[in-house]
Amino acid sequence: MNNKQTTSTERVVRVQNGWAMLVVLIGLSLGDIWLFIFSLVDGIKTTGQPHIELLILSSLLLPVCIILLTGFFTLQPNEARVLLLFGAYKGTVRTSGFHWGNPFYSNGPAQFRTMQEGVAAAKGAASVPSSARKALRRNKISLRARNLNGEKLKVNDKRGNPVEIATVVVWRVEDTAQAMFDVDDYENYVRVQSESALRHLASQYSYDHGEDTPESNEITLRSNVEEVSQALRAELQERLAKAGVRVDEARLTHLAYAPEIAQAMLRRQQAEAVIAARKKIVFGAVSMVDMALKELAEKQVVQLDDERRAAMVSNLMVVLCGESEVHPIVNTGTLYT
Repeated sequence: MNNKQTTSTERVVRVQNGWAMLVVLIGLSLGDIWLFIFSLVDGIKTTGQPHIELLILSSLLLPVCIILLTGFFTLQPNEARVLLLFGAYKGTVRTSGFHWGNPFYSNGPAQFRTMQEGVAAAKGAASVPSSARKALRRNKISLRARNLNGEKLKVNDKRGNPVEIATVVVWRVEDTAQAMFDVDDYENYVRVQSESALRHLASQYSYDHGEDTPESNEITLRSNVEEVSQALRAELQERLAKAGVRVDEARLTHLAYAPEIAQAMLRRQQAEAVIAARKKIVFGAVSMVDMALKELAEKQVVQLDDERRAAMVSNLMVVLCGESEVHPIVNTGTLYT
């Protein structure tokens, strides 16, 4: 027994113009009414009883006309309808407007099941649920762009740190046959796969650069938003292709450390910022001291031995690197007293 699933492929088809078929069916209905009246009036007038053959024919045409009138449907721009005839896929209509198709084009199994569940849940309720209303739309699928605003997820990054992350995905249905037949519920499929892809992506990157990793050698969630978004979109497209869905955009909307380590990471970032600032201050102070000593030596303002030069360097470093204001002591004697 072969249980292998086959991949569906969309076939775009055209159906009859709704306005033309409306004229035809209205004419057919009026003709049937005229035939019914004629079979009664003319039969009684000529033979004293209705024309049985014409009466039976008009009676049979009446339900046919009623059934044919149920084949009308409309499509808005960026909307499609999947055509199913007794379980067989006949194609997809993508042209907007007023159309007429085979009245036996039915709802798909998933939508029909949703309709049954919605009607069962609606018993005793004042209104029909949205899921049942959606099922009654006769296999119409919106081709418009949709937003999936994901919930905040708590995951571990590449270094094992718990982080909170969320994303927004812009997607649309590209292949209606795959969306209808290859997955059970394509909207729920997009939601579940988006969450799974986001969890997998977060585990592949670190939240921020580590102490032992140069900033230019590692892609992180916080510093490389564009690269991470591109990777997320590529993974989502690979996952959702089997559902006939195209991902237009995927971006992170929330990124933060989990509350249990947020304070510790904040103190770490503050310490790193202080260290970086101190490095710049020390580098600038050394440059200024070096420049001062060179200027004094070149202009021969004062001659300093090694001990006095070291003392001057020490004093200048204290003045330049100190956080508080320095109050110098003026020496009224010589340098050696």
